[in-house]
Amino acid sequence: MSKYVCRFGVMRSIGVFAAKGSDGFSRGNKVVIRTNRGIEVAEVLVEATDHVLSQMEDPMYGHILRLLAGEDLSDFEAIENQKQRRMDDCRRMIAEQKLDMKLVDIEQLFGREKMVVYYIAEERVDFRDLVKVLAGEFKTKIEMRQIGVRDEAKLLADYGDCGKPVCCNTHLSKMPPVSMRMAKVQRATLDPNKISGRCGRLKCCLRYEYDTYEALQKDLPPVGSEIVTRDGKGRVINLETLTGQLVVSMEDRRRIIIDASEVLTITKVGPGIL
Repeated sequence: MSKYVCRFGVMRSIGVFAAKGSDGFSRGNKVVIRTNRGIEVAEVLVEATDHVLSQMEDPMYGHILRLLAGEDLSDFEAIENQKQRRMDDCRRMIAEQKLDMKLVDIEQLFGREKMVVYYIAEERVDFRDLVKVLAGEFKTKIEMRQIGVRDEAKLLADYGDCGKPVCCNTHLSKMPPVSMRMAKVQRATLDPNKISGRCGRLKCCLRYEYDTYEALQKDLPPVGSEIVTRDGKGRVINLETLTGQLVVSMEDRRRIIIDASEVLTITKVGPGIL
């Protein structure tokens, strides 16, 4: 029985799904799957080999039922075509209930077992009456899911400052924590307008090379360290991490760039990047 890694749902979740019998699929195939939520449509990404599975952390498992074709394809297109009207109906009902919440997106499962309503709210919302109204209108189970601004960007954002589709809506299945220290270590500008993503939070890409910078900096004297070189004593005032070089202020007030291998000894270890 072959297994495949598939991407599914508006939140672009990743899971491992077993095919029936000798069924085989290729990258990009649209398939009907069974998840713990119900019957859904997914995109095949890659065969789930041992190597691929070793790179995945606690994946969801399920089954591939069949290729999306014929009547299934027509049903899927019908659901997609109804989405905007249902969004408008949801907004109207939220307004009628006078609830302080922002509708972000809705997701009707392919099997019609459930419709998930994604929303943002500053405070707790009592949506019990809203759920009853929505369930009566759409004749399905309603799940209300509160999300944050990063999830909102994952659902709605298109392109980032780099000119490419935003990472959260393409290859990222989980959004890693990002801190200002990561920007400082990589000597990125600290202008919030330039290091913030479409969600208004620090860009996820600041996380990508952070581990490499951290590893390289372990072999370099921290900023503020007092060192001895062949040219005399000096203090490290900056690091060129990727090239393994130091910017040093010498005792005679000269500023020079030296290779880390030119440091004879460290007389005082500096605090580094705070």
